[in-house]
Amino acid sequence: MYAIIETGGKQYKVSEGDVIKVEKLGTETETNYSFDKVIAVSKDSGLITGTPYISGAAVSATVVANGKAKKVIVYKYKAKKGFHKKRGHRQPFTTVKIDKIQA
Repeated sequence: MYAIIETGGKQYKVSEGDVIKVEKLGTETETNYSFDKVIAVSKDSGLITGTPYISGAAVSATVVANGKAKKVIVYKYKAKKGFHKKRGHRQPFTTVKIDKIQA
């Protein structure tokens, strides 16, 4: 059994027990979080899809950790002009463990 959820503008295929990194949710660690934007759920009876979401479906998860990804260097320059600009960016993320899929 798996589900396809949407969070942070991205879609994730999850099963019970999976640990995934999603965009920052803004919650504390060791708290429960419910994803209610469920696009599809696959059961033994078949695939259930929503238009665009399945009403009444939810995926419950536990927040494991919050963190930042590795630094990405953004470097801009203009040829023959002497213009150089260097910046770094670390994208925040939340690690969650999928507990239960309700359809």
